[in-house]
Amino acid sequence: MRAREPLVVWLLFAVVAVEILVTYSRLPASELYNVTGSGIEGGLSRVLVYLNFPVALAAIAIVAVCIERLPGRRLRTLAVVAALLSAVVFWPGVVSQSDLDARWINVVPAVGVALAVSVTLRPCPVAVRFRTGDRLRIVLATVALLAAPEWIAADLGFFLNGVPVLDHVYLSGPYMKQVPGLPPFPPAVHHGHHHGMDGLLLVLTSLLLSRLLAGIRGRKLWLAASAFLALMLAYGFGNMLNDFWLEQIVRRHLTSWMAPSVLSPQLTWAWGVVIAAAVLIWLTWYGRSAASGRSRESTFGDAPGLAGR
Repeated sequence: MRAREPLVVWLLFAVVAVEILVTYSRLPASELYNVTGSGIEGGLSRVLVYLNFPVALAAIAIVAVCIERLPGRRLRTLAVVAALLSAVVFWPGVVSQSDLDARWINVVPAVGVALAVSVTLRPCPVAVRFRTGDRLRIVLATVALLAAPEWIAADLGFFLNGVPVLDHVYLSGPYMKQVPGLPPFPPAVHHGHHHGMDGLLLVLTSLLLSRLLAGIRGRKLWLAASAFLALMLAYGFGNMLNDFWLEQIVRRHLTSWMAPSVLSPQLTWAWGVVIAAAVLIWLTWYGRSAASGRSRESTFGDAPGLAGR
């Protein structure tokens, strides 16, 4: 049995990468967010940063769930190198929200992503999937997708104004009346890529890859992968909430309270909530379900030809 979840994840990120390339190549930097380049150079620059965040995070997760099943020591070694290079994105300042122009350091995690794609592009064999919680996965994915139309449109470089139904549900373009003699107000949702969209991609990645946790036989690898994916799910929703709250709640003047940013790890109560949510996800879902699947695998035996622990 071969797992196609990693291929679906790679496809999702590839589609968004194409959207970013086209949008940042055709629109001037003034209509985008914290970039200075334009044309094809500006598009490639933003794609390179995107390959650092969030794609490098997904690359580490894909390597973790696939590495035991990769054929041959050479591919497994390349997978480790890919994860280590991708992990450079965690170094402070490698990706900065205030400056999204590409720098030379961004090449390192991008190379890690390229290596991860090269070793995990084929469907990797798995002995066990755990489908417990698939209904919850569908519900969470649906909720996440319902929050995202304005970000999807922004990635494509247009507003939802004038789109039937959607323009009444989501703020997207200009949301305040123009004052004569003053510069125009910025739109509710700027063109280009949003960290809310990054959150959506990480949420979908976590939900998809968590189905493969039961197939990880090394206990330390299983613990690390399940904890990482639980944190990814909580972190993804945290970023979606922050972006959605500002654009769709605060800018409707429903409240002045701002959902705090969790984009970068900090010693804040908001990050405490993210960590607590990740622990809860692991204890009640990812860890428990994966452990159950591992027990079934050891009871009924491994698939022929798969290496032992």
